[in-house]
Amino acid sequence: QVQLVESGGGLVQTGGSLRLSCAASGRTFSTYAMGWFRQAPGKEREFVAAIAFSWTDTTSTYYADSVKGRFTVSRDNAKNTVYLQMNSLKPEDTAVYYCGLRTSDVISRTSSLYNYWGQGTQVTVSS
Repeated sequence: QVQLVESGGGLVQTGGSLRLSCAASGRTFSTYAMGWFRQAPGKEREFVAAIAFSWTDTTSTYYADSVKGRFTVSRDNAKNTVYLQMNSLKPEDTAVYYCGLRTSDVISRTSSLYNYWGQGTQVTVSS
């Protein structure tokens, strides 16, 4: 089993920054993708960004158009943690942010293809 724990959410003003963390524990994989999704009240869960790692040590990233240039996903391998650095935040970024792990190095924008999920962390951007 895999446990994912998100942290780093909070309240920030428009234009501010937050860094979300997703710490993984339990079973490890040499090939996997970690995705960040968000869900606002009354809306479906939407893809934000993802980072994937293959057994050849190749890393790839992918971003939703709405966050491209503002958000950056990265990993600290020693800490088994994936980060989502969010800059230039907007009120429309307000949501609960979830990290999900997919046991494949193919990034997907489809949340149902991710095998494990964290509990989520609230991000609120005030105008």
